[in-house]
Amino acid sequence: MIPENLSHKPIIGVDNYDRIDGHYANNTDARALSIGYAQFDNNEISVKVFRNTGTQWSPQSEELPLHRCIDLCTLIIKSLILLEQERYSFAGDIKPQICKEKEIKYFKQYYKQHYCVLLPKLRELQDALNTFIHDKYK
Repeated sequence: MIPENLSHKPIIGVDNYDRIDGHYANNTDARALSIGYAQFDNNEISVKVFRNTGTQWSPQSEELPLHRCIDLCTLIIKSLILLEQERYSFAGDIKPQICKEKEIKYFKQYYKQHYCVLLPKLRELQDALNTFIHDKYK
């Protein structure tokens, strides 16, 4: 159950996230996702991952403003493109930079190992974006 008694006040949420948490499914403390009023500013909307230790809601639950969450998604997608095309010029503000060239092979290996979990989530994101953009700008 998405907690409604904590400082972050959910408006829309995903309950039982622990069942669909990628390769952590059924073995995670991330129990719910929420879009709601920000914990420290009720004039802001934020996203939150609610973590539960089994007995209580964890103070390690993360809260992000919507724009940062979108920026992180953009960084992930552009980074995956960068793995395939090492020299690529990106439009927009989010321009990934390789911080540790030696570690890129690990990121590529991680992506290949988790492809079957990541690809369906990327497709779901693509479908949601296509629907939003199509409906918004038809």
